[in-house]
Amino acid sequence: MAFKDLREFIHILEKNGELLRIKEPISPILEISYFTDRVSKLGEEKNKALLFENPVKEDGTPYGIPVLTNALGSEKRIKLALGYKNLEDIGWKLYRILKPEIPHTFLEKLKKLPELKKLNDAIPKVVKRGTVQEVVKIGKEVNLYEFPILKTWEKDAGRFITLPQVITKDPETGIRNVGMYRMQVLDEKTTAMHWQIHKDGNHHYWKAKRLGKRLEVAVAIGGDPVLTYVASAPLPPEVDEYLFAGLIREKPVELVKGITVDLEYPANAEIVLEGYIDPNEPLVTEGPFGDHTGFYTPPAKYPKFHVTAIVHRAFPIYQATVVGKPPQEDKWIGYATERIFLPLIKFNLPEVVDIHLPAEGVFHNFAFVSIKKRYPGHAYKVAYALLGMGLLSLTKHVVIFDEWVNVHDLSEVLWIWGNNVDPLRDVLILKGPIDVLDHATNEEGFGGKMVIDATKKWKEEGYTRTWPEVVDVPKEVKQKVAQLLEKYIKK
Repeated sequence: MAFKDLREFIHILEKNGELLRIKEPISPILEISYFTDRVSKLGEEKNKALLFENPVKEDGTPYGIPVLTNALGSEKRIKLALGYKNLEDIGWKLYRILKPEIPHTFLEKLKKLPELKKLNDAIPKVVKRGTVQEVVKIGKEVNLYEFPILKTWEKDAGRFITLPQVITKDPETGIRNVGMYRMQVLDEKTTAMHWQIHKDGNHHYWKAKRLGKRLEVAVAIGGDPVLTYVASAPLPPEVDEYLFAGLIREKPVELVKGITVDLEYPANAEIVLEGYIDPNEPLVTEGPFGDHTGFYTPPAKYPKFHVTAIVHRAFPIYQATVVGKPPQEDKWIGYATERIFLPLIKFNLPEVVDIHLPAEGVFHNFAFVSIKKRYPGHAYKVAYALLGMGLLSLTKHVVIFDEWVNVHDLSEVLWIWGNNVDPLRDVLILKGPIDVLDHATNEEGFGGKMVIDATKKWKEEGYTRTWPEVVDVPKEVKQKVAQLLEKYIKK
C-alpha cells in the first residue's frame, strides 16, 4: 500500500488501534520526548504511536501544530508503514536492481519485461504542484521557532530536528542522496548539520568544498512513512533513495521543484526547509545531544545550514523521533534495515543464514550471525567479509554461530557463546573504523574490533577433544508432548 501522505498513515494507525491522541497542553521542551520515551518502553499492547494535539510554547500559548512521535516504533507499525508482512521481500526487490541477471535467450528477455516495468514505474515523478507548498515563507518570514521542535534531554544543547529527509545532489554527478542527519536549531534561520564522516551527505559537502561551490539542501519532514524510512537506509551511493521508495510503494514518489533551491522534494510532505551550506564558512559547535547510544554525544564541529525558505501544508503536522536508552523507535527502524538488507548479504555470502543487530547494541556494537559452516576457519572468513561491507564495517563485535542457533534469541545466543567459546582460541582482536558516536575508543571513529567464533570446533581448528552433543529427545516424544501441552496449557 502506498500512502499519499502522513495523514493517510495516521488514519490507518488509528484504524488499527495503534495511535494515542494526547489532548492536554504539553511542551516540546523535554515533556513530549519523555512521554514518548516512557511509552516506547511499554509492552507491545501499550506501545503506541503518539499524536500530541496541543503542544504549547514556554508562555503557554499553543503552537497550533500537532507533533507525531513513535509512529514507526513497533514491528506492527513498521510493517504497516512499509506495506509488507515479510520485510525481506523488499530486500529481494533491491537485489534485482543492484544485481540484475543478464538474460541469455529471447524468452528470458521477455520474462524480464515485468521487472523492468516495475523499475520504470518506480522512477520519481516531478509534478507541478504539491500540498507541501500551500504556505510559502521566504526571507524575513523564515522562523524555525514557529514549529514545536523538540528538546529531548536535559543537557541537550538545544532543540533538534530528529526525523528529517535531508536532500542533496552530488556536485559532480548530480545523483541525489536522501539521508537522515540530526539538525540542531541555532536560531530562527540556521541549524547545524550533523554530517558524520561515513555519510553520503558529508561526501557531497567535501566535493562542494573542493569545487568552491555552495551546496543546496532541502529538508523534508513527514509524508508517506516509506520516505522517512528510506532516508535512514544504508543504500549504496549510486541508488536514489526515492527510487527505492518507489520500488517499495510500487508507485512513483511525487516530487515538486523547490522555490529557492534547484532540488526536488516530496510534493506531499508536511514541511520542507530549503537552503544551503557554504563549505567555505567556519564550522559551528553542535551538541551535546542525548543520542541513541543512551549517552550524551559531546560537542563537535559541523557545517551550518542556512534556511532560505520554509514551505508547509496549511495545517502541518510535525513528525519527530526520540532517541536515548534503548529500546526506542529506532529499534524498529533498525529492525527493518536488518531484514531488508539480509538478502543482499546472502547474495554476497550464501553461507549466511541470518543476522541480528540487537537494539541493546545500538546497531554497531554487536552483530550476531549464523552460518552454514563448511570448512575450518569459515567463521572468520564470514566475519572479515561483513567487516568490509558498507556500514557493517563499523561493527565492534562480530559473533558467528552455527546455522541452528536463533540469533534473535538473546538467551540462546548467550548460552552458546558461553559454552562454545574459548577466549584463548576463538577470539580475534582487530583494528578498524568505528561509529563516531562510540565513546569507548581512544580516537573518534577508529578503534578495536572483536571477532568471536562461537561455532562448533573442528579438529582441523585445533580442537583435540570430542565435541559434545546438545541434549534432546526423539521426534515422537516432542509430538506427543506438544499435543498434551495444547490440552493442559492455555495459550
